Amino acid sequence: MLPFIRSDLAQLTAYTPHPSSTDGKPIESVIDRLDTNESPYDLPRELKQKLAWIYQETIETNRYPDAGHAVLKAAIAEYINESANLTQGAIAPAQISVGNGSDELIRSLLIATCLGGEGSILVANPTFSMYGILAHTLGIPVVTVGRNSEFEIDWVAAQAAIETTDNPPIRVVFIVHPNSPTGNTLTNAELEWIRSLPEEILVVIDEAYFEFSQTSVVGELLQKPNWVVLRTFSKAFRLAALRVGYAIASPEITAVLEKVRLPYNLPSFSQAAAILALQQRDLLLQSISLVCAERTKLIQALSQYSALKVNYSAANFVYVQSNHPTQANKFLATLAQQIRSRGTTLRLLSGGLRITVGSPEENARTLARLESAVKSCESLS
Repeated sequence: MLPFIRSDLAQLTAYTPHPSSTDGKPIESVIDRLDTNESPYDLPRELKQKLAWIYQETIETNRYPDAGHAVLKAAIAEYINESANLTQGAIAPAQISVGNGSDELIRSLLIATCLGGEGSILVANPTFSMYGILAHTLGIPVVTVGRNSEFEIDWVAAQAAIETTDNPPIRVVFIVHPNSPTGNTLTNAELEWIRSLPEEILVVIDEAYFEFSQTSVVGELLQKPNWVVLRTFSKAFRLAALRVGYAIASPEITAVLEKVRLPYNLPSFSQAAAILALQQRDLLLQSISLVCAERTKLIQALSQYSALKVNYSAANFVYVQSNHPTQANKFLATLAQQIRSRGTTLRLLSGGLRITVGSPEENARTLARLESAVKSCESLS
């Protein structure tokens, strides 16, 4: 370890979303990448052509981007209000903060609340790993609780942790709605617990998959000044390559986020693409029904295997666990490797496999590979 580097960083591992090889084969030989919850559909050609024109005719590459994201924030606010049917308590542009993906916003929230030993965070595993990863990179303690068999947060344990953790106290609770990797939406009991949390705790509700679930807590923000809702353009809006996320919160919270974020954090081209995507949302969001229909087919096909436990999902992925009686983790790891060697990458996690819903063609190939892979794995004892 270099002598000038923080000693605790030696215990961390860099985040690696895409494996670099497949049994010695380059990653380019992998046909179907169903491991990162991306949309299976690229932007339509006519929108790419429009973006090319915008880049050539309106963006001056020698000038810094709009640092305040004014046009984009106004477009986001309009979309939120339309999708939530908000008239009373409508979201204003001042309640929007834009980031280089939701990851930047998560990091900014951590910096604003817990840095310098002032707080810790609480997460309910399994959940999105970046909350813990980003907290650890900043030296912020992470308190974890579990979930039940239906992946509902153990909110009794969570409440106990909040009441007993004091050095440093829990300042932020991170929740995903629907949860990743499990795909379940918040239950009434979970919502009631979240609503009961005191205002000195920041509640971050990540709605990255809102467009697929059509369930949101945005309508409650007016009554909850300690809530932040996170969303992204990476999933339903098909802009994963351009890294645009946004936070919705009270003007007081977004003002703090503006203080701690990097200046010029979002390139002009990314801003232009997000604005165009919102202008063309009726076209782009047509793919939601296609993905949801494929999700249903995928769940039905996977449910035919007695070796697998398939969970309901309200997102653009399916979470699969093992019914293997003795070696569940080994079974899943072998299954993931077998499918990968046949040409599909899935996300292997400690308790299950997360399978992104792909195009009909990708899903058909993956199910065919799965069938032969399951047969070769059933001999595990």
